[in-house]
Amino acid sequence: MSKNIDVTLYDVTLRDGSHAIKHCLTKEQIVNYASLADAAGVGVVEVGHGIGLGASSLQIGKSLLADEEMLTLARDCLKSSLLAVHVVPGYATVARDISLAIDCGVDVVRVAAQCTEADTTEQHISYVRGTGRRVFAGLMMAHMISPEMLVQEALKMESYGAECITILDSAGAFLPEDVYKRVSLLVKSLNIPVGFHAHNNLGMAIANSLIAVKAGATIIDGSISGFGGGAGNASIELLAAVFSMEKYSTGVDLYKLLDAADMAEDIFEVLPKITSSSVVSGMSGVVSVFSKPVARAAEIYNVDPRDVFFELGRLGAIAGQEDLIIEVAQNLAEKVVDDA
Repeated sequence: MSKNIDVTLYDVTLRDGSHAIKHCLTKEQIVNYASLADAAGVGVVEVGHGIGLGASSLQIGKSLLADEEMLTLARDCLKSSLLAVHVVPGYATVARDISLAIDCGVDVVRVAAQCTEADTTEQHISYVRGTGRRVFAGLMMAHMISPEMLVQEALKMESYGAECITILDSAGAFLPEDVYKRVSLLVKSLNIPVGFHAHNNLGMAIANSLIAVKAGATIIDGSISGFGGGAGNASIELLAAVFSMEKYSTGVDLYKLLDAADMAEDIFEVLPKITSSSVVSGMSGVVSVFSKPVARAAEIYNVDPRDVFFELGRLGAIAGQEDLIIEVAQNLAEKVVDDA
């Protein structure tokens, strides 16, 4: 039986979870949940707009509260848990956003990029490292490249000063074997901890997170009751329970985390579920936040939304490329006419 392995639970409820409510976290939701997570002894609590620091906009989705207010509210509630932010270069700048977050008392800055774009993180990682704050790095849409290519991108981030590399299964596309290959190779190749961030599109979030730890990951992301867009994330209370059964040490109070899960629906009003759309999203490797625009485009052009997802997956579509949805739907409609 597994013993003597410490796993840090990294809570993304108040960041990734906000996708489920169009990034409109309220003061009450932040205060209530941050207090519950802190009382349960969760290691790290990430807060902010779903896309990350500085991402609030009409195009992406406006947050109800400014970054500074969200971070200040959470900071006041977190006595033992570390406060973290998610940073994507292109949305967040060093001067405007990261420095503000540090002034708000952030402990951890996770700088994330698409899995082939580690080069874009150098300035942000180097800056945070120079401030003395902890700096983690993330490789999003990690299913899109080989394990060997992931290692090459991760090594760049390590060389910039990252203290942990998390791979993000942004589309919920991985099966356990995929996770094991990538995490074990990263653990072997890096001199810093490896983390894993699961999505539940194919119902594999807990299994994938568990296999990530068995492969050597020591930082695992989750959200309360899986709160997040589409099919959601790995449920952090389930992670705590399963890790406890495996004799992994997380430092959390399981009962308090289960109590928080019981209150989650009252706090956030909506919880994720696996739908046909999320299943196809996972199979095609396309982020589930595309679900609603895909459904609209499919209705307009009278095509099957599942076909749209699979074609977007073939094209390697990523978040921020929503314009492709209309183009794909149009092309599929024209093909139907041509084949008639």
